[in-house]
Amino acid sequence: MLVLAAAGGPVVASFSHGLVSQVAYVSAPGLMVMAIILFMGLVSGAHLNPVVSVAFALRHEFPWKRIPGYLLAQVLGSVLACLLLWALVGKVGMLGATEPGRGISDLQAMGMEAALTLGLVSTILGTASGAQNVGGLSALAVGGYIALAGLWSSPISGASMNPVRSFGPDLVMGNFSHYWVYLVGPLLGALAAVGSAYVLRGRGGDVMAARAAQGALDAAVAEARSEAKQA
Repeated sequence: MLVLAAAGGPVVASFSHGLVSQVAYVSAPGLMVMAIILFMGLVSGAHLNPVVSVAFALRHEFPWKRIPGYLLAQVLGSVLACLLLWALVGKVGMLGATEPGRGISDLQAMGMEAALTLGLVSTILGTASGAQNVGGLSALAVGGYIALAGLWSSPISGASMNPVRSFGPDLVMGNFSHYWVYLVGPLLGALAAVGSAYVLRGRGGDVMAARAAQGALDAAVAEARSEAKQA
């Protein structure tokens, strides 16, 4: 769903000859992420992005053994979304591939992706932390950040911030000429965000952040059953 919105916006804009504006399609991923966090965050943590999974693991708030499974799900979701777009409207709009803007070098785009991802992962780690205690409002913060990043920076790098979001279109289009930008940049940004979190909040291991990162469906069901029995 994330890649359908993020890649689908430019695809439908191209297919419809501009009926979807740039402002609309760079805002759509943020709104989609907000919805996904709200409806499935309790189940899985709603990472949607491998660098987020790695950042939580580095913070001792997500088990490393779950990373491969999450990565597989993220990659499959991205590729299937792009195959669906191809089947529906064809290979228009480069299937929403993220590319450096006109006159922008790969290095410049990589730097922008690193900076944007630093902000994104900092927002995710910070709002998941018990120190912030914002609960469901984290969905608004993360979704709002993604939309904001796209609004001001998409002409530079496409505001991907997510190696898997960029992987699907590149794979289906068969063009990985700029993919390193969208792998290295987000990884560097995520590592910087983890370092920043260490300075601000210590080494990690926050109980509330771990629940947010891993999902807490079993605990929530058990609590609901307990309350029902007491009633």
